[in-house]
Amino acid sequence: SEMLARITASSARRVLDSKRWISTTTSSPKILVTGACGQVGTELVAVMRKKYGVENVIASDIIRKPASFPEGPFRYANVLEYPTMEKLVVENQITWLIHLTGILSATGEKNLQLAFDVNVNGAKNALDLARNHNLRIFAPSSIAAFGPSTPRDFTPNDTIMRPSTIYGVTKVFLELLGEYYHTKFGVDFRSLRYPGIISPGLPGGGTTDYAIHIFYAALKEGKYNCFLREDSALPMMYMPDCLKSTLDFLEADNSRLTHRTYNVTAASFTPKEIADEIKKHVPGFSITYEPDFRQAIADSWPKQLDDTLARKDWDWSPDYDLARMTQDMFDHLRPVVK
Repeated sequence: SEMLARITASSARRVLDSKRWISTTTSSPKILVTGACGQVGTELVAVMRKKYGVENVIASDIIRKPASFPEGPFRYANVLEYPTMEKLVVENQITWLIHLTGILSATGEKNLQLAFDVNVNGAKNALDLARNHNLRIFAPSSIAAFGPSTPRDFTPNDTIMRPSTIYGVTKVFLELLGEYYHTKFGVDFRSLRYPGIISPGLPGGGTTDYAIHIFYAALKEGKYNCFLREDSALPMMYMPDCLKSTLDFLEADNSRLTHRTYNVTAASFTPKEIADEIKKHVPGFSITYEPDFRQAIADSWPKQLDDTLARKDWDWSPDYDLARMTQDMFDHLRPVVK
């Protein structure tokens, strides 16, 4: 947990040090984050508290915060209970809602009802809050929103979206409902299709999780058994870039946005390519491949994303490629993984 606190603080520092964005709001937004204890939430809360002030960012979840969680206000909030959520929004003068609560791809396939409840009904509640209380709402989508019939090479922003997982289906629903609320009610809805997010903090049950587990395995055992094929290329992004893209996008002037949902990506690689990069840091590292049910999920997703629109509309540009990310992961994990 100390390790996570250190990692989170350093992630926050790096994103803020890049000083790429200047606040477009005259006074600081009051922010409510749902699903704050997740992989992205933990780090996003830290970086937002540094930027907007500790008291202006209220973290919420349905689990107790871990000891390593950033200092500041923390509340119980179940996204399925609209009155609970509304009470938080009203009592804390919330202006931005960061809706991160979600059941991810691999977990969703094992628990359809939970995925549907949280990802569909939770998203509807979040959008209703935004509509009724005039909030800017950010809720991430995912590369899972694409499917087997989507063009897989440099997948464009606007394309066929016929996903084959419940997670993907719920993300398409989120994107379309958010756009509908924007058009119909003027809700400032914003979404990014996150690729696989890699960070020293442990992930939450997705198909790209191998790209985090592999670092821990390299340091602990010198070998890793991968649940995807060696040639499974997927779009990825290192956590500092994930945080940067999210904050850049949240700060972007609404008048510049031509879309409500954007592709964002940093690098695309296969398990073999990341293993080869790891070998430069851990000589003798070996990888074996034993594809499971997650292989079919990976095969239905893009190999690379085209994020030209994000680059054009709000100046998106990533800082980390595979080599730089690998170096940074080892810098963080070596001192703490035994």
